[in-house]
Amino acid sequence: MIESIVFGSGFAFAAAIQPGPLQAFLLARVAAGGWKRTLPAVLAPLLSDIPIAALVLLVLGRLPAAAQQGLRAAGGVLLVYLALAAFRQLRLPPEAPAAAPPSAPRTFFAAVLVNVLNPNPYLGWALVLGPASVAAWHRDPASAVALVVAFYATIVATLAAFVVLFGTARYISAGARRGLIAVAAAALAVLGAYQLAVSVPRLMGF
Repeated sequence: MIESIVFGSGFAFAAAIQPGPLQAFLLARVAAGGWKRTLPAVLAPLLSDIPIAALVLLVLGRLPAAAQQGLRAAGGVLLVYLALAAFRQLRLPPEAPAAAPPSAPRTFFAAVLVNVLNPNPYLGWALVLGPASVAAWHRDPASAVALVVAFYATIVATLAAFVVLFGTARYISAGARRGLIAVAAAALAVLGAYQLAVSVPRLMGF
């Protein structure tokens, strides 16, 4: 179970601090209305991911074991690719992120819509969370539940920390931002290597 918790938390942290549509929405909403009014919107993934997760798990449950391991290996490749992309960001000149214009949507349901239209949850569930959850369920259902709970608890907590930090400090220093990117890149690389180490030998029959 500890393995599932660590995997879910690590992937969530890395995903939450990567730039994306939901992160941009949250920063725009903070700039427009303040962090206190924006904070409930960090719960949007809990609602928007329900149909995504249900669809992915329904499909994965009908796939043969080899196909499930193939998807898990593909998820490992995706994580390694994201790690390399994050490392490349560290080579760019440091600059503080600019505040988004105040014309962004202002409600929780708008945040849900932003995340539903965001491709990242679909990729995450289809290639990483879905295969990992199915594999954990076969070992121990409690481990699968722990993985999903750890993922969403961590992603909500991380998004909330960013909302509060941006709302109270108005910016994240360039050094702090680069440090977070480095941590995210390292986490993605480790998780990707783990996915490949688990899935590839099984695909090859070892």
